[in-house]
Amino acid sequence: QVPLVESGGGLVPAGDSLRLSCVASVRTFSRYGMGWFRQAPGKDREFVASINWSGGTSYYADSVKGRFTISRDNAKNTVYLKMNSLQPEDTAVYYCAGRFSEDYSARLPDYNYWGQGTQVTVSS
Repeated sequence: QVPLVESGGGLVPAGDSLRLSCVASVRTFSRYGMGWFRQAPGKDREFVASINWSGGTSYYADSVKGRFTISRDNAKNTVYLKMNSLQPEDTAVYYCAGRFSEDYSARLPDYNYWGQGTQVTVSS
């Protein structure tokens, strides 16, 4: 398995920003398409954003488009999720995921590896 460790979650007021990080302990990180998903209490896990191996192509859920930005630094084996203008409905556990494919994907089943999650809570 590929260990993925997320960090950067926390409690923030509405309108604030956070940046999540996910470090992958693997030599071939640049071969992985990476994604961020989230799961709110009582709801299914849902897609947030995904990025291809080079960082040249990214894809977002409509609910976060224009507010969230996914990026990666292959030299640091790290993928980021910058979240701006956070709203209470963004409250969830955020999961980093990796797939042994260089392309991005919005589909949960396409991902082979998952982190343990980091809690993001946005107060109104």
